Amino acid sequence: MGISNEMRLEFDSRSCNEGFARVSVAAFMTQLNPTLEEVADVKTALSEAVTNSIVHGYEGAIEKIVVECRIEDDTFCVDVTDHGIGIENIEQAMEPLFTTKPDSERSGMGFAFMEAFMDSIEVTSKPNEGTKVSMKKKIGCGKSKFER
Repeated sequence: MGISNEMRLEFDSRSCNEGFARVSVAAFMTQLNPTLEEVADVKTALSEAVTNSIVHGYEGAIEKIVVECRIEDDTFCVDVTDHGIGIENIEQAMEPLFTTKPDSERSGMGFAFMEAFMDSIEVTSKPNEGTKVSMKKKIGCGKSKFER
């Protein structure tokens, strides 16, 4: 397995940049000739990861978010990294409906959506150092994860 291409994107943790990240990642993954559904799956998962960094990682402060993408054979890999407050209990944070901000209309489904739309997700985090969400999706199956 070899890396055939990679890219890195860094932007301010502003909500308006979430769409920029989605479009940039979608454009990069086109070299794998994905289906529209595969693109939509990756864009949705990426959106959740970026939004988590903005809302939970930085809690409104404007800092940098880094999105790194790489293509490994027929697999699209994307990492979203922030250097924010981190997650104390990753297992609890990944439970559906768990949210640390129930008063701000957060549903607690971010990680559940990432898991649903990607083939794998790995979260590493340290309190006061930040969080990295690494996701992978095999491209070219022609079917979404829900149809396989």
